[in-house]
Amino acid sequence: MSATYAYDEQPAGGHPLAPGAAPAAIRAALLPADQGAFDVAYVAALAAARVSLDLGELFQTLEHWRRLALLQRDPENFVWMVRRVAETLSGEPVPDGEPFELTRARAGL
Repeated sequence: MSATYAYDEQPAGGHPLAPGAAPAAIRAALLPADQGAFDVAYVAALAAARVSLDLGELFQTLEHWRRLALLQRDPENFVWMVRRVAETLSGEPVPDGEPFELTRARAGL
């Protein structure tokens, strides 16, 4: 599989999470609970690229996190979406008061 990533100066008024978004913009848009995991994945992808001289894994990592950041732009909507996914996958309603991280794990997100 090949991957491409484009970085160009964002046009004035361009969305900071458009394809080719800078890693710093992606990280800043993530929920605080996900920023550490982004850091770990980004460092690992950079290290792999340094060894393999192939940027494919790095680009795939950035694109994965960019898409997650887009979903998390509206935290309330993200929580709602995670609950719906967990309910759909389990076929049962999410219990009231269930910690979000547990619901998120059940949803695979």
